[in-house]
Order: sequence, then C-alpha cells, then structure tokens
Amino acid sequence: MAILIVDDSADGRTLIKRLLEKHGFHDILTAESATDAFDMLGLDRQEGFTENIDLIIMDGIMPGIDGIKASTLIKAHAHFADVPIIVITATDEAELLDKAFSAGAMDFIIKPIKQLELKARVNSALNMKHAIDQRKAREAELIKVLEELENVNRELNRLSSLDGLTGIANRRHFDQIYEIEWRKAVRTGRELAILFLDIDFFKYYNDTYGHLEGDECLKKVAAAAGSVLKRPGDLLARYGGEEFVVILPETEIMGAAKVAEDIRAAVENCNIPHSASSITDHVTVSVGVAARKLSLTGKPQELVALADKALYEAKNSGRNQVKAAGALL
Repeated sequence: MAILIVDDSADGRTLIKRLLEKHGFHDILTAESATDAFDMLGLDRQEGFTENIDLIIMDGIMPGIDGIKASTLIKAHAHFADVPIIVITATDEAELLDKAFSAGAMDFIIKPIKQLELKARVNSALNMKHAIDQRKAREAELIKVLEELENVNRELNRLSSLDGLTGIANRRHFDQIYEIEWRKAVRTGRELAILFLDIDFFKYYNDTYGHLEGDECLKKVAAAAGSVLKRPGDLLARYGGEEFVVILPETEIMGAAKVAEDIRAAVENCNIPHSASSITDHVTVSVGVAARKLSLTGKPQELVALADKALYEAKNSGRNQVKAAGALL
C-alpha cells in the first residue's frame, strides 16, 4: 500500500522513510512541500490523479502551505476523501490538534518520532483504509448486482407482455394498455378506436398446411399488420388464436377505418397461399372497427364489444373486408 511522506526537511523525510522500510513498508513516496505533493497527487491536472495513495504522513509546519492547509485542500477532492492523513507535530497543543482534525487528519504523531508509535499509527491508518476500500468494493459489487437484477426484471417484464409466437403484445398487455388509453380518452375528451382482425378460415389453413405452417402464417400476418402502424402510441396485440386487436389513441372512425383497410390490404399483399379458403386462394383477414368519444358513465368493454360486433359483421358479410360501426366500407 502506497504511503506519501510530505516534509520540508530532507532529514525528516529520510528518517520516516527508513523507519517505515524497517517495518516492512516499501511503496513509499516523498515530497518536500505541499505544492510538490499536490503535483504528485495530480490535484491541479484535469486529466486526473496520477498516484494511488493509501496514506499521507504530513509535517504540520512547513513554509508556504503548511500541513493543516494542505490537508484541507487534499481532502476537498472526493478522490482522496477516504485517504487517511497523519500529521507530524512538535506539540500536542489542543488547539493545533483540533485544527488538524478539522482539516481532515485522522491521527497525529508528536516529534521526536518513536518508531514503534509510528509503526502502530501507520498500521492503524492503513487497516482503516483497507477496510474502507473493501466496504466500497462490496458496495460497488452490490450496486452492480442490483443493476443486473433490475435489467433482468425489466427484461422479464418486457417478455411477459409479449406473445411468445409473434413477438407482438399479448392479451395481458393489451388489457393493461387499453385501460390506460380508455382513462386518457375519458380525461381528454378525444376519441379512441379499436380494431379487431381475424384470419379468414384459419382452422382450414391449419388442417391443410399443418400447425407449424399455421404458426408461420400468424407471424406473417402480425408483421404485415404491424408494418401499417406508424405512431408510437398505436398498439397491435394478439388477442387469442388467429385474432388480433389494435388500439388507436386519438383516432376518429374514418381514420381508424383507413388504418383497418391498410392492414387488410397489407395482409392480402403477402400472398400467403390458402387453398382451403372459400373466397380466394391466399390468406385474408376480416376487420371490425369501432371509435367513439368516451365518458365516465360508460364502461371500457363497451368499445371492445362494438369492434368485436363489427368484426362479426365483416365475417358474416363475406370476409376479406372492413366493417365499421355497422356500416360496410
């Protein structure tokens, strides 16, 4: 562990260094003034601190900047806040010692220096520094572990909101976001739109091509529908089976119907073969649309029920079309 001796007396520096080396301390640096110590520590350099010092032994009386003032300036830097300083003094005057402790010194040694006392106080200071370093290392490790745990929990929360097959939002996440958007629409008085879309004759698709191809079909339909949504607040979710739902905040019925038609066209343009469909030879979707201004007297499920009813009308009217609020588009 590195020790810095600061003393304007060459004899004083040499004596302390020899005594320390005698007791097994070898990483010892010396400075003949507070200014030299500042330079060695890198206090005045923007590029940072150059020395990793574990203990400073500072003569209290030096020309220019004395040990008390130097201790204050060193301790003002966060990098050296935990570095113990032992002040060498010629007297144990209470006022002087009080100034030394107020400046940040943790201990003092009275001249003439006794080697056993020096050894004991240096060991005590270094043990304290070692304990502080260990504590800070444990705290840093704990912070790292907590950050990693937070990242894991964040990822788990994200994954818990996604549909495992298509990668879009799942029914649980839809319910959460819809509740938020419903309350927001009630508060702002803006319209909220819901789209329900269902893959036409999907059961026949699975029967014909198998469930693995059925899964691929669901992924492609989800990707096509998602490509239409441009606003950050829009949400596409898998509602269940081959049914998907879209939330369009602050969207009136005509705008929602336009999005629905774009989704229908995007899916059809994928040209996914569907020989078992009774209306065409490729995969299509039917879409139901509902949009309205909401109030506290209404219930969240009412808008969802309207969109679901519109979807039923689209399917009952021939499929591969958009139906909005009871009117065929």
